[in-house]
Amino acid sequence: MLTPREAARLLGISYPTIKQWILTGKLKSVQTPGGHHRIAEADLKPFLARDAAKPAAESRERYRRISGRNQIVGKVVSIRVEGLLAEVVIATTDAHITAIITASAVRELRLKKGDTAAALIKSTDVMVERLDDPA
Repeated sequence: MLTPREAARLLGISYPTIKQWILTGKLKSVQTPGGHHRIAEADLKPFLARDAAKPAAESRERYRRISGRNQIVGKVVSIRVEGLLAEVVIATTDAHITAIITASAVRELRLKKGDTAAALIKSTDVMVERLDDPA
């Protein structure tokens, strides 16, 4: 039997999502005497099978291979290599994401304009810019 966190990791989804699935009945669980939910691995098989049937770019399988969950898929719209660094811009449905990576990483990935790629975002800092007039 798995804890909800273990099951969420196995499925490549967030803990709040799996809790919602349990509470709405989408995923069967049993409760311990202390009221904690436990999920049988067999109950995850239909979710894993459905995911395996999806195209690779849509599947959550790649999320299960990487610890970061903030992965945004898009198309590479530009690559600019200067010296040891490269600027890679990925267009998503809502925005453009710019990443500065090593030039050797661009070569190793054989990254080029038009490729489908994912931006994996792992950050502890957020910058804020004031947009109204501070008058």
